[in-house]
Amino acid sequence: MNARHLLAALLAATSLAACAAGPDYVAPAPPARAEADFIGAASPEVATSPAQADWWRLYDDPVLDALVSDALAANTDIRVAVARIERARASLRGTRSQILPQTSIEGSGTCGRASQARTLPGADREGRTVDAGLSVSYEVDLFGRVSRGIEASRAGLGAAQEDADAVRVTVVADTVRAYVDAASYAEQLAVAQHTVDLLDRSVRITGARFERGLNQKLDVIRVTQLRDEQAAAIPAIQAQRDAALFRLATLTGKTPQDLPAAARERRTTPDVTQPIPVGDGRALLARRPDVRAAERRLAADTARIGVATADLYPRITLGGSVGTTAVGATDIFAGGPLRWLLGSLISWAFPNQEAIRARIGEAKADTKADLAAFDGTVLHALEETETALSAYRNALLHKQQLASAREAADRAAQVSIARQSRGQIDALDVLDAQRTLAQSEAAYAQATQGVARAQVDLFRALGGTWQDRPHAITSAAP
Repeated sequence: MNARHLLAALLAATSLAACAAGPDYVAPAPPARAEADFIGAASPEVATSPAQADWWRLYDDPVLDALVSDALAANTDIRVAVARIERARASLRGTRSQILPQTSIEGSGTCGRASQARTLPGADREGRTVDAGLSVSYEVDLFGRVSRGIEASRAGLGAAQEDADAVRVTVVADTVRAYVDAASYAEQLAVAQHTVDLLDRSVRITGARFERGLNQKLDVIRVTQLRDEQAAAIPAIQAQRDAALFRLATLTGKTPQDLPAAARERRTTPDVTQPIPVGDGRALLARRPDVRAAERRLAADTARIGVATADLYPRITLGGSVGTTAVGATDIFAGGPLRWLLGSLISWAFPNQEAIRARIGEAKADTKADLAAFDGTVLHALEETETALSAYRNALLHKQQLASAREAADRAAQVSIARQSRGQIDALDVLDAQRTLAQSEAAYAQATQGVARAQVDLFRALGGTWQDRPHAITSAAP
């Protein structure tokens, strides 16, 4: 075969390469009802406007903004996810290289001396041999084995990118929650200390009345006991606040000693006072990185069916080589030692193709599993969002009811102290009123924290976006 015939065969084979084996990928469609408005969106606490990607800015807290920026830049989980993106990108480069001709250069040189018994009389017993050559091979991708492999690697890279975004969603939510917890526990500490201060006043009043014979010793003991019980709660709250701050340091890639002092200063629980924008189901599924990652994995395994199917058909490789073998370095570029070779290779596993068909069956089973995983991820995303909406709405109602209970308990405590000073009730009634107030204050502070946590959980369920990439679920292109 001369060079003209070889080139013609190469062009003809390349024209057939568009016939890729295996199924063409089509992005799965979620259930129609999945793209509707949320059940929990019919609530004044939320709005159906598009969700905000950088949702933490709704808190309008520069300290929190800086902490989230630190977390996105230095969190160790995000660094791991980014490294996996780099690995997937390198794998894609390696797969793409298969569409190019593969070349290799070889060279060797020997110098030796033969034994006298193996050498003809008068012949030179010592000799040098130099061998050098260039080989080129090209696989004609007749049935799409290489193109399907590139398609699978590209989808794998997309899945790695979406996984990284899912990690970012989690890290940002955990960072905001740690900040919220630290501030909330500081607020609860203030409430607990205020309660102790009020009970200290009651201890003094009850003690003074006991000295004047207006109260019994048992009254002093009871109010002192209540005061000590409330004081005992302070160390536990302090430990919880310290744990939240240490967690915040880890999330932002810092040691506990390096956490900025500004992160410790807030004493009130952060809150989003405006209705939270949540969008609808369609926007949610297009935004959630776990849904997009599941779709990309399905695309990758669908392409791998084509890779496996292509092995049912012949694999054609065109190649050539040029080289020289010379006895002595002076003859290496002479015309005589030069050699060249052009040819083709056809390899075909036939008729026993059972092993190949088994691999095809494995790839199809993986695709079925990926489709089920995608459907499950869609349902989980909707469940998580609806659950978060319900939890947020009910957390607000819980807080409102406790606010009324706290106001009533505060009025009852003030009235009881006033009536005690006039001798109208005994110390036991005052003690009960103060205990109720202490419990109401603590419950309201915890409810405030519950609302803030429910907000973070809702934002986590809604997901986030950090890169201007097409949403994989809405794109069927590999």
